[in-house]
Amino acid sequence: MAERKSDKQSFDLVVVGAGPGGYVAAIRAAQLGMRVALVESQNLGGTCLNWGCIPTKSLLKSAEVYQQMKNADDYGLTIKEPGFDIEKIVQRSRSTADRLSQGIGYLMDKNGVHVFEGFGSLIAHDAVSVSAHGAAVATITAPHIILATGASPKMIPGVATDSELVWTAREAMTPKVVPESLLIIGAGAIGIEFASFYNTFGSDVTLLEVADRILPQEDEEISRLAMRSFKRRGVQFSLGARVQNVEVKDGRAHATWQDGAGNAHNAVFDRVIVAAGIIANTRGLGLEAQGVAMQNGQVVVDEWSQTSVEGIYAIGDMTAPPLLAHKASHEAVTCVEKIALTDNLEPLDPLSVPSCIYSSPQIASVGLTESQARAQGISVRVGKFDLGNLGKAQAMGDMEGFVKTVFDADTGELVGAHMIGADVTELIQGYVIARKMETTEEELMETVFAHPTMSEAMHEAVLDAYDRAIHH
Repeated sequence: MAERKSDKQSFDLVVVGAGPGGYVAAIRAAQLGMRVALVESQNLGGTCLNWGCIPTKSLLKSAEVYQQMKNADDYGLTIKEPGFDIEKIVQRSRSTADRLSQGIGYLMDKNGVHVFEGFGSLIAHDAVSVSAHGAAVATITAPHIILATGASPKMIPGVATDSELVWTAREAMTPKVVPESLLIIGAGAIGIEFASFYNTFGSDVTLLEVADRILPQEDEEISRLAMRSFKRRGVQFSLGARVQNVEVKDGRAHATWQDGAGNAHNAVFDRVIVAAGIIANTRGLGLEAQGVAMQNGQVVVDEWSQTSVEGIYAIGDMTAPPLLAHKASHEAVTCVEKIALTDNLEPLDPLSVPSCIYSSPQIASVGLTESQARAQGISVRVGKFDLGNLGKAQAMGDMEGFVKTVFDADTGELVGAHMIGADVTELIQGYVIARKMETTEEELMETVFAHPTMSEAMHEAVLDAYDRAIHH
């Protein structure tokens, strides 16, 4: 990172936080001719690049390859005693994150962004104080300030992380050993990805979820198949679970909880991962003093990311869901272009932001679920196609999963699409583009999909919604 500046400096834009929202905002502003300052207290790239999106995908890729090694005989291949080295797996993950973080530094230099190392806090509607080790090192001013400080793991009463036996996601990404028994609190995207990783490498995994199903943000059919798939692999679940206590004693974690049926549970685990969601990083930012409105712990913004205070904006995980890196990046560009008075802008539509979960099987979605669409009074047509019917899936030896489409029966609008199975995190973008282009069901049905590909399931799921599926 750049050297600290001790003098007071003025800029056109100050960005606080260098994650996928902040650094993208800085680059786009520089491209538009602004003089930009970027403030970051830790590593360029933020949680996503250093301790989230990127390193976890590296870990999950190692798990995928290991699973393929164990199934080599199915492909006519011989591998004797497949094994793994958890230290090398973690090292590869960290190297990937470090390399990309350095790349962000290069992009800052290339675009002439002034990087300030330290913690940024608002001292006026147009000024940020940068401090390091408890001392102020710079004061920077600008008529526009974008806050992009992200979020941190949410803690649970009665569960104290100790970095040794009770982990947050950060410790779970850098294990020294693979625990024999593992409790994961939270069966959302983060919990499911860790369950997939550790289960593949031999951990006996138990997942607790406070909702009545895993992946509660996903379509119900997706949740059911995902749970069946994980159960076949030996993962245990407790739904409607209320954690009462996790106590570390005698070198192990003793957990107590009550399930949805009111049954009490007591169990002992080698490790516990707390994956119960995230909370916005707003402490110490000076929001209250400047009158920035908050709601449910998140910064309130309008469709252009403007807060209640003119000239102060907020993007990414410190605002409303969906809490995803690509949503933050898109908000960053839109916010900066709005500041620059760019013409013909469209605000972000949250329902057009894709969600991707990189477990095995993968899960991806965009738009409304079937139940959400029906709850809004939409008359729906639903299509579904099993991946096992595809020649490509059979050739790959990965036939689990399906593609589901939800259309407005009156207008032909694609209101939602949901997938589970191999490579679906790549396939979902096709439906995202279709929604952005306001493509109708007729246009999708008339589109040519290459054969043999996994994307043929996308076509068949559209056809099935209108009783025209060929390979159903």
